Amino acid sequence: MDYEHISYAVADRIATVTLDRPQARNGFTVQMSNELADAFAAAGADDDVRVVILTGAGTDFCVGADLSSGSLEVTDDDPSDPEWEEPATRVVRPIFRLDKPVIAAIRGAAVGVGSTMVLAADFRLASTDSRFGFVFSRRGIYPEGGSAWFLPRLVGLGRAMDWMVSGRLINADEALSAGLVTALHDPDAVLDAAYTLARELVERTAPISVAVIRQMLFRLSALESPEHSFALESRLIASCGTNPDSVEGVVSFLERRAPEFTGVVSKDLPDFLPWIDG
Repeated sequence: MDYEHISYAVADRIATVTLDRPQARNGFTVQMSNELADAFAAAGADDDVRVVILTGAGTDFCVGADLSSGSLEVTDDDPSDPEWEEPATRVVRPIFRLDKPVIAAIRGAAVGVGSTMVLAADFRLASTDSRFGFVFSRRGIYPEGGSAWFLPRLVGLGRAMDWMVSGRLINADEALSAGLVTALHDPDAVLDAAYTLARELVERTAPISVAVIRQMLFRLSALESPEHSFALESRLIASCGTNPDSVEGVVSFLERRAPEFTGVVSKDLPDFLPWIDG
């Protein structure tokens, strides 16, 4: 796909996905959603990519849906099709299913879909001038991108109810204290902080472990008891004795050197993971 509303680049095992409509404050369009879905699929399929950074060009991450036409654009195809996905879901679902960590680097406004699309990221680094808003009730519309599932898991039901029902804007300090964002940085330092974190993940973590851990947290933490987690963890721990990455992790620690993990996500995930092909 030739991108027009985003840009995509890979360097040093880090894929950078950039909302690239700064003249429109990165207003979200259906075309942008399709391009983002394609970019995350490309990052997932590229064995050279270990970490994905999602950011926005200019001084705002995303001000929400582009309303410049005077109406809310929600589709470029047939929404009566049972397989139809609303635009935010087209972005969030691939992030959720990705076997690689995602770092959102956010500055300025992240409103509406600008807030919902980053909820499935593993880390949300924000600027001190950032502001978030789940403004659906103030537009007569509804939550999107699985945000009614993700947000309460991040900040608790009470806080999610406050933010979504009121539709009010949330400043950076409140977002940090509630757990919506991981850390705050000066506006010009957010992207650099994201790359610093990404490089640490590339250099210090095992790709197979990271892939399994992020899906375990997403899929197991909301179940009715820890029994499913007990069962899966037992099989995973039992596999460590013959896992080259597990051996390398221990040996590199004892030798006080950086690990050299060789596992490749596209080939080496444990075949008994319950969500494979799910």
